[in-house]
Amino acid sequence: MGRKAKTERVPRTRAGGEWTEAAFWGFLRSNLRLVSRKWPPRKNVLLAARRQSQSENKRLKWEHQCSECNGWFPAKDVEIDHIVPCGALRSWDEFRVFSEQLFCEADGLVVRCKTCHQAKTNEGRK
Repeated sequence: MGRKAKTERVPRTRAGGEWTEAAFWGFLRSNLRLVSRKWPPRKNVLLAARRQSQSENKRLKWEHQCSECNGWFPAKDVEIDHIVPCGALRSWDEFRVFSEQLFCEADGLVVRCKTCHQAKTNEGRK
């Protein structure tokens, strides 16, 4: 067996030398996504896709229709999806496009069940 090659350390250029560039951009991306959950058009899209529950579960008050499969699901089983993906955020050049797409208006958002959303996400990653 040969010796293991010495691996170069990734420079930690952000947060006082604690974070790599990738960690910095991941931090921004995840926190922008977290803040976007309070964006009013997201709520409006969810409200537009709901009806009173027709389930036998008496505790379930509302259900939401998936725009892909047209099934009806409780709120915990649906997600708000961007019609045009937000893309990557790895530099300040990409920041404007990412944030504009993330905070798009209601016509750029749809409700999808978790299964349909994951299928669309997987397709987009290919």
